[in-house]
Amino acid sequence: MAALSIAVANQKGGTGKTTLAVNLAAGLARRGPTLLLDADPQGTASHWVRLAGGALPQVVAAAGSVLGREIALAAESTDYVVIDCPPHLDDAVLRQVWAAADRVLVPVQPSPPDLWACVAVMERLQSARAARPGRKAWVVVNQLDTRSSLSRSVYDALAALGLPALAHGLARRAAWRVAALEGTSVYGLGARGAAAVREMEGIIEEVLKP
Repeated sequence: MAALSIAVANQKGGTGKTTLAVNLAAGLARRGPTLLLDADPQGTASHWVRLAGGALPQVVAAAGSVLGREIALAAESTDYVVIDCPPHLDDAVLRQVWAAADRVLVPVQPSPPDLWACVAVMERLQSARAARPGRKAWVVVNQLDTRSSLSRSVYDALAALGLPALAHGLARRAAWRVAALEGTSVYGLGARGAAAVREMEGIIEEVLKP
């Protein structure tokens, strides 16, 4: 069976792209062999995994210019491939991602600038969809705060914009930052990461549905 490849992409910085990618890979690794492709020139995912000293899935640096080829090669040797995509995806790389990845997740924070940027990314993904019409892309809401009216209404805003979103998102929790500082994922935090793990598991279950 071919590996399932999941790309995490956004045009805007500070949306939690690498945090989602690393913890997603950690959750998938509990289900089967998982490889994390770090295509972000900043190399944050690679540094995070090195700090973990074997506690996280293997990470491989990937070149954005040939990302599609690297996704396909990685999928030959593992069950799951998670791709931390480069920022500011140009159309050529975006087409490669859409052509090679089975799922695309676009993290977004509940703020108007993030939502506007998200519209542009999703529109570009939809325009590239002809390459693989059966592939799926979703928005993943990050840094949710139930005390904030904007956080509470973000799903209504996404629906009004016609953007498909996962029902599960990531709340604003210290656990995400603590995991990075300690060189692990939220799965490695024990009771301190339990709530964050539940959120990540919800995302994974949605993404793995046929």
